Amino acid sequence: MEAGNRTEVLEFILLGVSEDPELQPFIFGLFLSMFLVTVLGNLLIILAICSDPHLHTPMYFFLSNLSLVDICFSTTIVPKMLVNIHTENKAISYMDCLTQVYFSMFFPILDTLLLTIMAYDRFVAICRPLYYTVIMNPRLCGLLVFVTWFVGVMTSLLHTSLMMHLSFCRDLEIPHFFCELTQILKLACSDTFLNSALIYFMTGVLGVFPLVGILFSYSQIASLIRKMPSSGGKQKAFSTYGSHLSVVSLFYGTGVGVYFTSAVTHSPQKVSVASVMYTVVTPMLNPFIYSLRNKDVKGALGRLLSRATSRL
Repeated sequence: MEAGNRTEVLEFILLGVSEDPELQPFIFGLFLSMFLVTVLGNLLIILAICSDPHLHTPMYFFLSNLSLVDICFSTTIVPKMLVNIHTENKAISYMDCLTQVYFSMFFPILDTLLLTIMAYDRFVAICRPLYYTVIMNPRLCGLLVFVTWFVGVMTSLLHTSLMMHLSFCRDLEIPHFFCELTQILKLACSDTFLNSALIYFMTGVLGVFPLVGILFSYSQIASLIRKMPSSGGKQKAFSTYGSHLSVVSLFYGTGVGVYFTSAVTHSPQKVSVASVMYTVVTPMLNPFIYSLRNKDVKGALGRLLSRATSRL
């Protein structure tokens, strides 16, 4: 294939997590199970929040958005992988791959920004309780979510727009189970300096800065909790604080794990296995973390399920 060929006629090959034919049924069943748990768990969180007036607060408004993002993120990646395994056809068209690149960047950006907003919400609720309803008013909450989605749309659009100008003249096999941008850039025969520079810049702006904000918020919250004289107040503050901190740790921990895995190993298979953690496992575990560590969510889920069973 020549360097000047138009990219829209190209077709990529997704090698998947493993090329061992004997492992494909196990991988199919595992990913299908995790995908169903992810969708069901996050959907239950959304329904519980929407149906319970006690959860119509800024914190749970942001949590419902986070659950929606987790559903969409898994749906972007897992179904295509399952189809490829079932049909034994690893091909993905250029436009489908471009779409997957867009959304596989879009939803993690939303995750990062929503977690940052949720950290700020907890900071105001615990450290500035008297001003909470004034600061976290519905207008500000709606504006924050709108800005989050707008930044995600524009950033992902910028990355995919630059990718559309690349030419591909080498082996078009992607050693991954989805179209991951950095893996695709390795297949390009045209200059990818702008693409790489944008990745590093946006990683700093939308990755490091939000993490600094989250750590600052929770350092202030932890300091205040330690000073609380009432053990009941500490337990109530820590119930939501601990749940969100667990989700943040899981999200950033798996992301950093994938980064270091790709840096220290030259095995694409190990990088793919590490990527499973933040693309599939993290969205699946988030509902369990919030439901098991949060009494309000557990109560709302119990009332939702009891209403559903009573109608059967």
